[in-house]
Amino acid sequence: MAHVERLRLYPVKGLDGIEVSSTRITAAGTLAGDREFAMCDPEADAIETGADMQTLAYNGKQTDRIHDVRTGFDPETNALTVDPKGGDERRSFDLSTAAGRAEASEWFGEFVGDPVEFRRHEPPAFVDRPDAGPSVISTATLEEVASWFDGMTVKGARRRLRANVEVGGVPAFWEDRFVGERRSPDSRTPSGNAGDDAPAFVVGEGDDAVRFEGVEPCSRCVVPSRDPETGDPLAEFRERFVERREATFPEWADRDAFPHLYTVMLISQVPGASRERSIAVGDAVEVRD
Repeated sequence: MAHVERLRLYPVKGLDGIEVSSTRITAAGTLAGDREFAMCDPEADAIETGADMQTLAYNGKQTDRIHDVRTGFDPETNALTVDPKGGDERRSFDLSTAAGRAEASEWFGEFVGDPVEFRRHEPPAFVDRPDAGPSVISTATLEEVASWFDGMTVKGARRRLRANVEVGGVPAFWEDRFVGERRSPDSRTPSGNAGDDAPAFVVGEGDDAVRFEGVEPCSRCVVPSRDPETGDPLAEFRERFVERREATFPEWADRDAFPHLYTVMLISQVPGASRERSIAVGDAVEVRD
């Protein structure tokens, strides 16, 4: 049965994620606590748009130094713990206070070699697409992608692709069906009228179920090509990825909805009527019109 296999938040944009057993959909349609903090350009004014998020809030696209630290985060206290590689002392920063954020800014600025300012942002926080919602991928997709590269594990693929919601009990690239035109399961021919009429899915049951609708397939950046432990890039990662994506593209997905095939994962949106509700690991997942 299709179900929520994992839920993962990224409290500080670009740093390690944390697994949670349940999470709340905010009034903005994002997951509570996801990308709530970010290392920002100290000279930047308010960071609000998607373009701002992607250029003025640090993540792995701006620096590969983030692979040289392992981080943990306590959502109850907003304490960020940092374990640098090379035997340097573990550090802890209280991101709930201005003083703690200033201390973290100084340490990380020295670490990445560029001034940064830790900031906190109310929902939709520092997600790259503030008008959209959680990212979604199936466990089978992670398994398929991991099989394309020597030495890559499913755990490693999970860390490279950084999805919020992982769905189990469904086939690889299940999430591709939620963008573009509706297609029959055994044909490349659309089964509905022309236009963006892809189905949606719901998590949970009854009046508290949460509806997820597709926005776009997720185009990938340089981050998935790097080993999440070492930061070392896989040679010809993009070329191999696109080659295998083409070979395994599901017949029931709408190819025209994909601008290119260096894409994997669904960017979803949660409509207003489903916000301020919660989802949990183990919740049933059902495709809906």
